[in-house]
Amino acid sequence: MDSVPAQPVADPAFEPQPQPSTLRRIFMGRFGLRAGWGMAIFIVVVVIITAIAGFVAVAANGQLKEVIALRMQAMAHPNLPKPVFHIRFAPALVIASDGVSFLGMAAMCFVFSKTERRRFGTYGIGRSRRMDFFPGAIWGLAALSLLVFALHIAHVLVFDARILHGLPILSYGLKWLLAFLLVGFSEEYQLRGYLQFTLTRGLYGLAEKLSPARARMVAFWIAAVIMSLLFGALHLGNNGENALGIGQVVLVGLVFSYVLWRTGSLWWAIGFHMAWDWAQSFLYGVPDSGNISVGRLFQTHPAGRPLLSGGVDGPEGSVLCIPVMLLVLAIVRFTTRPGDQPPLEPEPDALASQQAVGVLPVDSTLP
Repeated sequence: MDSVPAQPVADPAFEPQPQPSTLRRIFMGRFGLRAGWGMAIFIVVVVIITAIAGFVAVAANGQLKEVIALRMQAMAHPNLPKPVFHIRFAPALVIASDGVSFLGMAAMCFVFSKTERRRFGTYGIGRSRRMDFFPGAIWGLAALSLLVFALHIAHVLVFDARILHGLPILSYGLKWLLAFLLVGFSEEYQLRGYLQFTLTRGLYGLAEKLSPARARMVAFWIAAVIMSLLFGALHLGNNGENALGIGQVVLVGLVFSYVLWRTGSLWWAIGFHMAWDWAQSFLYGVPDSGNISVGRLFQTHPAGRPLLSGGVDGPEGSVLCIPVMLLVLAIVRFTTRPGDQPPLEPEPDALASQQAVGVLPVDSTLP
């Protein structure tokens, strides 16, 4: 009987691998969904959320009818000068605006965490470092108090009178505390949450060419500078802002970026941000980026040169704010415990948990 020759068995290791489709190459990259697409979606949705939040905030502030009336007047008489409308800087306005903004961004980041196969905490607000919030808040109150004290003893900040007495102190104090807690969550999450992480992974290839051994750090800090400049630009519309004040906002953004790099979390910065703004707007009654709050404890006014006093911008517009923020950098360096940066790659644990709840099929593979 003739023997049948054995058929060669193909070695899977040497089989040609299927090439990704053009569509996949357009949308998917080294770390999953390309950073540009993710950021574009995030920014578009944030613009929509911000518009909704502004409408809700004006309504919560009891000024919606006035705004509608002025808009109708402007439409009916387009040749007349545009009427000036002052929005009261009150707790209801801030709570509604930043509350809606943060909840919208958190919901969007939750969706991104599922579709990008990452942990929700990857974008800065996880469970592991949440206790950092409290020392951040203590240092925020201390740093702003030091700045106000320095301005006062330099005779460029004058306390005129105490405005609140009795129960309104507690009432407004708690309302403003909630308001600035939401400001801390909203402003930190907007720029140093999803956008900071996603821009970092988008710049990783460039960073590898600049410094192969420290690519993650280089990518992070290029992204941090961009986000800090954008942080300053977002404050350009505030009442009474000056050039030095905008520069200080950029510096603060870099300080908060260092906190994120040091701890791997936004919690410390959120606490600091909340306490700093609360002390400005309520406790000491000084302008906060040019905004004078309704329900502040003290009436104050600047004196002398705006370079020292900050003028109508408030303490953040004073040159004395610079050494205070540099001191904060040292405080972060020597009082916080270093943490890990979240991985740029999709996480197998996050993938497994999503498969368990049916978000992804079991045979899904990491891109």
